[in-house]
Amino acid sequence: MTTVAGTAIPDAARALPAASLSHPITPDQPHLDAATNTFRMLADPTRLHILWILTEGEADVTALTEACDTSRTAVSQHLAKLRFTGLVDSRKEGRRVIYRIRDGHLARLVREGLNHADHVITGEPPHA
Repeated sequence: MTTVAGTAIPDAARALPAASLSHPITPDQPHLDAATNTFRMLADPTRLHILWILTEGEADVTALTEACDTSRTAVSQHLAKLRFTGLVDSRKEGRRVIYRIRDGHLARLVREGLNHADHVITGEPPHA
């Protein structure tokens, strides 16, 4: 345990690097492939809807099924793909499985995609 300005900070917490919202890189093939795979998963309306719901917080299959107005089987299949590709995480809570979006970059990407769609649909002028 380390003390900083009179506050005790566990060594494990102190050792974590600060998270960054921006990663200034020149896209190489592995980065382009990874981004393409993410966009491919976002290209399905049901998966995009599920991810949008998860940007608001955790949810189980029942809540996602009701919110997406689709079958439980379809939601479960889409969640399996999202878990397999690492876009969502899950945890058990009793008999329920709770899902959450994996990271803030993905949540922002989903929100921005739908914000862009709103401009397309409504004709609102683009932002500078």
